[in-house]
Amino acid sequence: MAMKNLIPLKSMKKIIPVVLTLGLIIASCKSYIPEQTINHGNDSGLVENDTISISSDETDYEVIIIEPGFNAWLGSTARPRGYYTQAWLEERNRLYVQAWNQRNLQPGLFDQNLYMLRIDYDVRTDYGYEVNYLLYNYFVFFQLKYNQQLTTLIPRI
Repeated sequence: MAMKNLIPLKSMKKIIPVVLTLGLIIASCKSYIPEQTINHGNDSGLVENDTISISSDETDYEVIIIEPGFNAWLGSTARPRGYYTQAWLEERNRLYVQAWNQRNLQPGLFDQNLYMLRIDYDVRTDYGYEVNYLLYNYFVFFQLKYNQQLTTLIPRI
């Protein structure tokens, strides 16, 4: 008695590459990215990895920056904390966030790999000095690294 194939050979030829591709995609995914949390000026170990999470127990906000090289650049090139006033940083961040979000909404004109996520920055919210300092420096780093100019302002370092 001969057994019939449950799945025709023609279908198997199509299924095997799909299953192998899915397996490779799943195997290459990284499900955990270690984070470093910074709470208002306590930046010990800042250059340990390339993920920075800024959060505060007093407010309901969190900023996460995942960018290779940003921590090293922040420690070696950026102006030190206290160099700019919070009001100055807030004004620059307002302009940069607005430009960023406009580019995020225009995927046909701007590289979506650079402007993947919208930045939710409310100018009426006091995020504190640390968040504004890191956000501003990220915008400067981003513009220099990717040769982008978000506004007519030249990135200052």
